[in-house]
Amino acid sequence: MIKSNLFIGKSESRGRGVFTSSNIVEDTIIEIAPVVVMSAADRKFLDQTTLHDYIFEWGEQGNQCCMALGYVPIYNHSYQANCEYEMDYEEQKITIKTVRFVQAGEELFINYNGDWNNKKKIWFDVV
Repeated sequence: MIKSNLFIGKSESRGRGVFTSSNIVEDTIIEIAPVVVMSAADRKFLDQTTLHDYIFEWGEQGNQCCMALGYVPIYNHSYQANCEYEMDYEEQKITIKTVRFVQAGEELFINYNGDWNNKKKIWFDVV
């Protein structure tokens, strides 16, 4: 499920990103995406490809990875994200929800650390 007001567009200095064409209130689920779960052995191969930048650590011990379908891999990172994601290991899905009011035309961001306001430095420089 992807809300009909979401679209992929050009993100300033970040390539592509996910945007909204209308206002979204806080605590709105905007996407529920199934994931393809892969093993630690698969991850070794994926880490040698461009897909490394689009996969998520997966599982209670973080010893697997997954590729989310839908728009999930396109959300850019921010330390002041306006959305958060929740992983459902049993149902094998990721849910994206707003954490504040988002204006029409605004880019939607998640924090790659997991918590929307986590300030821990991530593996690449943020523009």
